[in-house]
Amino acid sequence: MTFETDAIHAGYGSQYNLYAASVPIYATAAFDMASALHADELASGEKQGFSYSRVANPTVDILEKRLARLEGGVGAVAVSSGMAAVSYALLCVAEQGGSIISPTNLYGASVDAMETFFPNFGIHTDFAKNINDLDEVESLIIPHTRAIFAESVANPSTEITDVEGLASLAHKHGIPLIVDNTVPTPYLFRPIEFGADIVIHSTTKGITGHGNAIGGIIIDAGHFDWTNGRFPQFTQTELVISDERKGKWESFSSAFGKEAFIHRIRTKYLRTLGAVQSPFNAYLQLVGLETLPQRIRQEVDSATAIAAHLQQAPHVTKVFYTGIDEGSQAALRKKYLPHGVGTILSFLVEGSEENVVRILDSVKTFTYIPNIGDAKSLIVNPARITHREVPAEYRDAAGVTDNLIRLSIGLEDVSDLIADLDQAIASAY
Repeated sequence: MTFETDAIHAGYGSQYNLYAASVPIYATAAFDMASALHADELASGEKQGFSYSRVANPTVDILEKRLARLEGGVGAVAVSSGMAAVSYALLCVAEQGGSIISPTNLYGASVDAMETFFPNFGIHTDFAKNINDLDEVESLIIPHTRAIFAESVANPSTEITDVEGLASLAHKHGIPLIVDNTVPTPYLFRPIEFGADIVIHSTTKGITGHGNAIGGIIIDAGHFDWTNGRFPQFTQTELVISDERKGKWESFSSAFGKEAFIHRIRTKYLRTLGAVQSPFNAYLQLVGLETLPQRIRQEVDSATAIAAHLQQAPHVTKVFYTGIDEGSQAALRKKYLPHGVGTILSFLVEGSEENVVRILDSVKTFTYIPNIGDAKSLIVNPARITHREVPAEYRDAAGVTDNLIRLSIGLEDVSDLIADLDQAIASAY
C-alpha cells in the first residue's frame, strides 16, 4: 500500500470491531477475561489480547500498528506525551549506569532531561558539538555508551542529521541509533530506512496536526542485537515474563528476540511507570493521521515560500530553514528529505528583545503558542519559552538567542501569513 492509503487503513479491521467504519474509542479501564484459563494465558503472555488499559487498549493498539507500519517498524508503544517517549526510550536503553551521546540542538526539555535529570538515575550524556562530525561522535564512545540520540530535523534550527552515517558508526560499536522524527513526520522521512533502530515521535505535533491531543510513540525497527553484551537488562531473567510455577524462565531477549526493546518498553516502563495514552487521544491522533500527507504537503509549500520571503524582509538578519539551504546541508536534504524538511522555521531580527516582543504582540493570524505541527500557524520566542531551561552555552551554539523567532506553518493561505508577518515586523520598528 502507498503511504496515503496506510495512513487511513493500516492496523484496523472493521470485522473485528462490529464493522465500525471509524476506529471505535474503547473507553474502558479493563476487559472481561472470559475464563480463568484465558486470563492465565493473557497474564503469562501465551496469548495476546487485552486485560487492562494501562498495558494495552484496542484504540491505542490500532494507533501503534498504524505508526509502526508508516515508519517501517516491527512494533510500537504509544505513551501519553512526546517527552514520555523520549524518557522511556533513553532510560530503557541506558539502564544500570549507561551513557548517551547526543547533540545540544534539541527540543529544550530533551536537553534538560539529559543534562540535569537523568544523571540522578546514574545515566549521563556526552554532548557532541556537531552530531554530523562522525569523528567527534566516535571519540565520545566509551564502554558505558548505550546509544546515540538525535533529532532527524532539529528544533528550531531545522538542521538535518546524517542518520545513515550515525547508524553505521553506532552499529560498528554495538550500540543503537535512536531518532526523534517529530519535525518531518514519517511522511517526509523514515529513519529506519537509513539504519535507525528506534524512532520516537511527539504525536502531539504534525501527526495529530490540530493541537487537540497530547501523545507520544516509540517505534522499534526490530533489527538490533540486544544480546551483544552491552545491555544486561535485556538478557537477565524477568519474573514478569516467566512462568515460575512451570520453572520456565525468560529474559526479554530470549522471549522476544529482535523485538526485545519494544516489549520491555511496554512491560517495564508503560506498565510500571504508567504514562498511558488515552484512548480518546489515540482516536484524535488516528483522525489526524488520515490527512497527514495532504496537510504536510501544503504546509511545507507555505513554509518554503515564507522562508524565501523572510530572506528579503526588512529587519530580518538570518533565516534558519534547511528546506532552502544551498550550503552544507543541501546534500543531506537531497538525500534524506527531497520532499521537504518540515513545517517549522526560525529567523533572527535586528534590534533587541523588545523588538521580538513587539512582533509577538502584533501578529493577528499567527497564534503565540509553544507547540508545532498545528493546522494553525504558530509563533514563539524559543529562548524564553521552549528552550528556556537549556544552558546558555548550548542555546548560543544552536543559534537560540533572544532575537530568534520560531514559526510553525499551518494551513492558512500563505499570502495572509506573509502579510501578517510583514505588518508585525513593520510595527516593531
